[in-house]
Amino acid sequence: MLKEFKEFAMRGNVVDMAVGIIIGAAFGTIVNSLVTDVIMPPIGLLLGNIDFSNLFVVLKQGTKAAGPYESLATAKAAGAVSINYGFFINTVISFVVVAFAVFLLIRGINQMKRQEAAPPAVPTTKDCPYCLSTIPIKATRCGHCTSELKGT
Repeated sequence: MLKEFKEFAMRGNVVDMAVGIIIGAAFGTIVNSLVTDVIMPPIGLLLGNIDFSNLFVVLKQGTKAAGPYESLATAKAAGAVSINYGFFINTVISFVVVAFAVFLLIRGINQMKRQEAAPPAVPTTKDCPYCLSTIPIKATRCGHCTSELKGT
């Protein structure tokens, strides 16, 4: 059983999947930082200095302290029950940024593949239908068997 597990774990696709998950997690951290530290501050500024992470609706006042609460952390510390729609907005924006980043990555890879795939070479020779010798494509008579080539 241990031998079978070792064979399973060392298969190429399992190792590739593990590498993909690790790289994906690292990429997720980068995108999270991009959203949190670079994209959200200007969006919040454009919308009147709103910090989305502090957008919430109190459903039930806290047992330790009554509202209104100035931040989500204060509401949580007071034991209030809340809907934290600001975190949802952050998550949606993060998803859009991740999807756009993946789109740009795939688009770039596809463009590189298109550049690598050179167009097929235009043929410069053809075979004589009579003697099967290779002759120039524009030839009207075979240079080997002297047959006249009509429409070939």
